[in-house]
Amino acid sequence: RFAELQRLVAAMAADFDKFYRDGNKAAGTRVRNSMQELKAFAQSVREEVLTLRNQGKDEAQ
Repeated sequence: RFAELQRLVAAMAADFDKFYRDGNKAAGTRVRNSMQELKAFAQSVREEVLTLRNQGKDEAQ
């Protein structure tokens, strides 16, 4: 999952640069969309971590 996170962040880098350095509004829209995708990814990772953590508790009992 970490490699997937790195891929998402790397894919945003060029658009961040275009928006913040050049003021490219279309790149800003792509940044916002990418951040929304990253948010969804983060939520799925949080749920997965919680599930795996709880499985460990169930096995310990």
